[in-house]
Amino acid sequence: MSEPRGTEPPEPEGTTQRLPVLDTSQTGAGPDRSAPADENGTPPVPDGEGGREGRFWSARRVPAGIVALLLLGLAGLFLYDIASVRADRPVMSWRRELARQLADRPLDDIWVLVGAGVAAALGLWLLVLAVTPGLRDVLPMRRTHADVRAGLDRDAAATALRDRAMEVAGVQSVRVRVRRRRARVRAMSHFRELDDVRTDLDAVLTDAVRGLGLSRPPALSVRVRRPGRKE
Repeated sequence: MSEPRGTEPPEPEGTTQRLPVLDTSQTGAGPDRSAPADENGTPPVPDGEGGREGRFWSARRVPAGIVALLLLGLAGLFLYDIASVRADRPVMSWRRELARQLADRPLDDIWVLVGAGVAAALGLWLLVLAVTPGLRDVLPMRRTHADVRAGLDRDAAATALRDRAMEVAGVQSVRVRVRRRRARVRAMSHFRELDDVRTDLDAVLTDAVRGLGLSRPPALSVRVRRPGRKE
């Protein structure tokens, strides 16, 4: 039988075939180094280019609720008194006494000064709450996507650092306190040289802090000592 035209006989098994190479310099196409976009068409933010993230702002629900209730109660009381006066009923005794006290007492009276101090302190407290973000227990994390913000609780960060520190040989116990700018590590070592344990802890915890992905990694403060003798 004759073989059909246009077909080549199969090459023997074990031979190497040369594949065609696409010349990207002629076609103008090159490797796409841009990050893939998400479903909404928004590309992710690469590490290190998102900038430092600010702290999360608290909703301040408790102070706002207290202030709203106080203002509501005070406004309702005054409205009731005004409506009572409009209905030809006598003024409430507390408002008459308050007006008399304010008219008779001098400005340097001790109770006037105390009331003014309390009002000023409350006003200052409300201003501080209005201009500060709050949520000190939440550490902002480095943003890797333009539309997503994440935060890490300080207790969770301290637990992660403590678990990593306990992996170092010679460490018996560790106490970790994480603040916004500094992480304090206090370790107790029951064997090995303290300098060697401290060096290993610095290396391990530096890598652990970097792995937390925080926008502002806290500075490490590591101290190692021997456990106290039991009496």
